[in-house]
Amino acid sequence: MTDQSNSNPENPDLQRFKRLVDPAIPGVPEAEDLGPTPQAMPQHSEQPASSPGEDWSPVPTGGWFAETGESALQPGGVEQPGTGTPTPAPRPLAGPDGKPLLPPPPLGDTPQRPPPALGTQGLPLPRRVDEIDAHATRVAPSAYTPPRPRPAPARPPAARLPVSPPPRQPVRTGTGLTLRQGMGCLLRMGLLGLLGLVMLLILVGSFMLYEYYTIAASLPSVEDLRQRASTFETARIYDRNGNLLYEILDPNAGRRTYVSLDEISPYLVAATIATEDKSYYSHPGFDWMAIVRAFWQNQQEGSTVSGASTITQQLARILLMTPEERYEQSYMRKVREALLAAEVTRRYSKDEILELYLNEIFYGYRAYGIQAAAETYFGTDAKSLTMSQASFLAGLPQAPAVYDVFNNRDATRLRHQAVLTLMYEASLEQRCIYVSNNPERICVDSDTAVAAYVELDTYGFDLPIVEMKYPHWVTYVKSLLETQFDAQTIYRSGFSIYTTIDPELQDAAERIVREQVARLAENEAHNGALIAIRPSTGEILAMVGSADFYAEDIDGQVNMAISPTRQPGSAIKPLTYLAAFERGWTASTLLWDVPTEFSPSGQADDPRPPYVPVNYDGQFHGPVTVRTALANSFNIPAVKTLQFVGIYDSSEVPGEEGLIAMAHRLGITSLNGMEYGMSLTLGGGEVSLLELTGAYAVMANGGRRVAPVAITEIKDHAGNVIYQYEPPVGEQVLRPEHAYIVSSILSDIQARTPTFSTSSVLSLPFQAAVKTGTTNDFRDNWTVGYTPDVAVGVWVGNADYTPMRNTTGLSGAAPIWAEFMQLAEQSLAGGSPTPFVRPAGIVDRVICATSGTEPSQWCRDQRSEIFAADQLPLPSSQDLWTRVSFDTWTGYRASAACADFTDEEFALNVVDPWAIEWIRNNSQGRAWAEQLGFDEPFLFAPPRECRAEDPRPTLNFTSLSEGQTLSVSPVDIHVVAFASADFLNFELDYGLGENPVEWHRLAERSQPITQSELLFQWNLGEIPPGVVTLRLTMHSIRNTQAERLLHINLQVPTQTATATATPTATGTPVPTLAPTLTPTVTPTYDVLPVVTDTPTITPTAPTPVLDEPTPTPQP
Repeated sequence: MTDQSNSNPENPDLQRFKRLVDPAIPGVPEAEDLGPTPQAMPQHSEQPASSPGEDWSPVPTGGWFAETGESALQPGGVEQPGTGTPTPAPRPLAGPDGKPLLPPPPLGDTPQRPPPALGTQGLPLPRRVDEIDAHATRVAPSAYTPPRPRPAPARPPAARLPVSPPPRQPVRTGTGLTLRQGMGCLLRMGLLGLLGLVMLLILVGSFMLYEYYTIAASLPSVEDLRQRASTFETARIYDRNGNLLYEILDPNAGRRTYVSLDEISPYLVAATIATEDKSYYSHPGFDWMAIVRAFWQNQQEGSTVSGASTITQQLARILLMTPEERYEQSYMRKVREALLAAEVTRRYSKDEILELYLNEIFYGYRAYGIQAAAETYFGTDAKSLTMSQASFLAGLPQAPAVYDVFNNRDATRLRHQAVLTLMYEASLEQRCIYVSNNPERICVDSDTAVAAYVELDTYGFDLPIVEMKYPHWVTYVKSLLETQFDAQTIYRSGFSIYTTIDPELQDAAERIVREQVARLAENEAHNGALIAIRPSTGEILAMVGSADFYAEDIDGQVNMAISPTRQPGSAIKPLTYLAAFERGWTASTLLWDVPTEFSPSGQADDPRPPYVPVNYDGQFHGPVTVRTALANSFNIPAVKTLQFVGIYDSSEVPGEEGLIAMAHRLGITSLNGMEYGMSLTLGGGEVSLLELTGAYAVMANGGRRVAPVAITEIKDHAGNVIYQYEPPVGEQVLRPEHAYIVSSILSDIQARTPTFSTSSVLSLPFQAAVKTGTTNDFRDNWTVGYTPDVAVGVWVGNADYTPMRNTTGLSGAAPIWAEFMQLAEQSLAGGSPTPFVRPAGIVDRVICATSGTEPSQWCRDQRSEIFAADQLPLPSSQDLWTRVSFDTWTGYRASAACADFTDEEFALNVVDPWAIEWIRNNSQGRAWAEQLGFDEPFLFAPPRECRAEDPRPTLNFTSLSEGQTLSVSPVDIHVVAFASADFLNFELDYGLGENPVEWHRLAERSQPITQSELLFQWNLGEIPPGVVTLRLTMHSIRNTQAERLLHINLQVPTQTATATATPTATGTPVPTLAPTLTPTVTPTYDVLPVVTDTPTITPTAPTPVLDEPTPTPQP
């Protein structure tokens, strides 16, 4: 079939497909440039149709190089190279007289020449030279001029004798050599150089010929290529006890029907050639340009990124090489492969090779050869495959387990696009794709390619029925094999693959999952998965990918145990606390479970509305330690912990930090985005059950990570060990102390009692660490837990993300986990689980149960806690109850730099601004503070000391002095009252005695006085004699104050009232106020930089990002 649309470089379809499929194509070539030249086309019994005006013949295909025929010269014309167009014959040359010159006589038949003519003097005249030399000698124009007659001599005529003409003088060059001599020298030098080059070529050719025969002598024979095609062994997969799980059948025992090339769709041939080997018909079995390109790419990348194997090389590797040599990656193997391919090409035709190849390769799902593939995927035969079907199948052999349309449809779609792109490009380059089993070329334009892709994009593939035990496990093992070995080697080498699966535990796991999911059906929960891992070796003991592999209504073929597409809910929280432990937190660090707002991204400048998480029970629990917060799965403390450790690693801090870095260290690879927000610690990312369970296994193994493993041994058909797994010691990715502390918290039944009670399904007859998780709308239930013997993860939900109804991790996944854990411990440890081993670096300390610090004298409730020896609890001075010396103007702790306005008070040692807000303004918070013995108004310990650069007040009496006796009335009171910042107003009061219980207002101002100025003239006539206290108080805009007291002794006689122009105010009574500090603008406090202090949170705390789920996971 021929599509003329690709002959127009400006065709909009081509331009659209260029943009759609491959934007890198710089342009569309002209029609005359599409396709190979006639000399590049292959020879076949049925020659492909020629385009109008085209005259070519294909190249023979039976040897190393193509053989060309003789040029066709038309009579009366000469063919112009590369055009096929004859030109007019040249006109015959004429001599000086205008007569045509005769052609030279044939060699060996030279005619006799007549004797030369004599001149008037009897001397022979020069022979006339023809204008056109018969022997192709070019002569100068002077040769055509007749010689001038010589003058007659004076002497009398003599007898006529033949006399030779006088010799010519040689022409000399500037060096003294004649031109003839120079040309001769140059000719000799050229001959010597040519001789040297020929000798060098002979030597190099001899060496290469020697190497060729040396390598060729060790190659297997290709005579029995067809017999080898049916003599390979079947690969088998076994469980850990040697029970057969699945046979990867050979073609004779599996789904394989041999078909000849003329029974295969030309579309499939075109798609295969465009994908695997677009120069197939023109190369001698290998493509040396592709090999050079692959060598260069591999050298640049430092690893094998390109193979450059042609179809013939692939066939030679599959059928003629040993299993060991097939997956050997070396250049010598590549050379041997190329030589084998050349020999195969020499002995077999291109059609025979292609026919063998298409009947041998594996297309996935037990389909060997194109006929089996057509039946398996489309229910048709190889000859009836359409363009879309053929292009789909041509992409599968590269990695059938990866391009699995039933389990990995997205990757398969991308592969289909890649194949159609290659077909489109090949059609442009080759002027449609030549195939030997069709008289016309296969043309693929943009519309054809797009239509082929769209046709299969929503195609409903019917899963072929395969008989295998533990199908999800077998499919997973096959995908692992394809990452370790060449895809074709796996299915043809007779491998015996021994896996880690425990059949007893696997059968129990499948039964428990199936039964629990059936019980949850009325709650719209229809699917579940389970993973069990041996922490010390990484061996996967059980893998359940769905409740029923063959149930299409629940997407049972999707392996939910390895799908990295589900949100883990609160099950991710232990990783957040592990990151905090590495930054100095302990199990007794105090967190405030109170209403808190967070920045969505964790950045203070995020303009979006704040994120306000809530707990599963809708309550706030006030101050809680890390042990209580994690054991009960409180959400707000978890988000505050993430705010402390950060989401991503910071370049400003040495070493890895942040939740993402911790997850990667523990083996979770799916958290790679840059869009995560503060909901990440509540399950805002996506992970797989396998990787999350593997992360918990690290904690079970004392902080050592041993990656999950599925294959323990591979043997070939002769019993030779190809691969042997040796359990490694593991990498210490966590401190043993931190792993032990987390295990202690997650196994603490008493600590989790407020949320889960002591009789919950999580309470097993033995110590086991466990964490649950539930995502928003009940889409995912998780329970992951462990002992040192086994780590088990369970997921319950629906593969299509349909929400469940009222099903949490505790009610959905936990029953599966609890039942399987007890069976596993009985099987693995005989009913005596291995206890958690306490590291030497763990110590016990008594702490205040309320604050988590060492108990102060006011702490009423104490308990014991475990700590890393180098990360002990905060000292008693950091307890919630504390006496603090304040700088009354700044509200910070008094210091040497701020010692003039101080006061000592009993205060709450709280620095979290949201906690302060909760205590002051929430009835629950006020009740909690009063229960601890604090009275309103509550005073809070400042987070730091006052500094010299902080705002300072100036407040003095300038006209009076301390203890001064006054006997004259009235008295002028001069003052100075101002501040370097934050000034609001000030007032003057007096009271009777040294410690007045009642104060009377004398004056007040809202403007500062920077220089001594009269504030008030005080008439003392009605003031009784004795000690009087003056109080000058200045207030700040931050609700703080500075106070100056002055004591004076009044000795003024009592006077009768007389008129006076001077005010004689006696003062307005004001309430007696003890100098208390109630700073409320806590955001100006600096966050404590030390990690051993109680965590400090600013009011602009973080939360999830835009378009990201903001779950409030449940326990």
